[in-house]
Amino acid sequence: VRREVSLRTREALHGYGFVLIWVIGFLLFTLLPLAETLRYSFNQVTVAATSIDLRFVDWANYTRGLFTDPNFVELLIAYTVETLVSIPIVLIFAMIIAMFLNLKFRLKGLFRVIFFLPIVITSGPVIKELTAQGAASAPGIADIPAVVEFLEELPRALRTPVEYLLTSFILILWFSGVQILIYLSSLQKVDRSIYEAASIDGASSWEMFWKITLPSLSTATVVNAIYTIVTLSHFSENKVIRYIYAQTYDVQGGIGYASAMAFIYFAVMIVLLTVIYLFLSQWAKRGSR
Repeated sequence: VRREVSLRTREALHGYGFVLIWVIGFLLFTLLPLAETLRYSFNQVTVAATSIDLRFVDWANYTRGLFTDPNFVELLIAYTVETLVSIPIVLIFAMIIAMFLNLKFRLKGLFRVIFFLPIVITSGPVIKELTAQGAASAPGIADIPAVVEFLEELPRALRTPVEYLLTSFILILWFSGVQILIYLSSLQKVDRSIYEAASIDGASSWEMFWKITLPSLSTATVVNAIYTIVTLSHFSENKVIRYIYAQTYDVQGGIGYASAMAFIYFAVMIVLLTVIYLFLSQWAKRGSR
């Protein structure tokens, strides 16, 4: 018993050690700027040559962002819709590729590198240049007559997400590298004897996927969904982030208004994370029974 307790204690300490690094970094480099940004969001901020002048405006910046700035609200709605469309595509693609990489074949390590490589270049000036050159999307698809006719037949609520999916599926799949590795690690932990027993009982490959593989990946699916939302939300080419950044130096905006929009955006992201987490957690509980 002592050995078991000691092992659990060591594992817990290892976990807390990894988390502690992030906590220390957050306290040293993020907490103070976050608090200052929150303070700026309730003020009209004027940057002078020698100081930063604040004039308290209460909730004016927040009400402006939510009720009098149609561009910002439209971007928030588009962000929510595009994220909800991207999540299932990324999860399904990552799961399929992970199952493929879990098979035994030659050059498996090379394929893992190929699928993970986009993660290395999806930030900074590289992805900005690729996006500017059109390498991250396929806008010409939406101009094909058959596709245009198909989109026109769709209800207005479905037209925008479907068009986004058709034109941006390349960019969506670029965000699948980490999710593939998480799914792959989960698949490798499934005992092969379970599949052998199911095969002896006459279960087909399709039945084993729904009864064994998919429930085994339920926790990984929750983790991947949360990771996907966070990744898409802080992506450097995210339209909401670019709009907030532009308003920081705009005469009609300013640091105070941009700070308020940043916190509104953060609140929307938290709500989205909560909804997806609760939905997938309930599914994971049902799958583990």
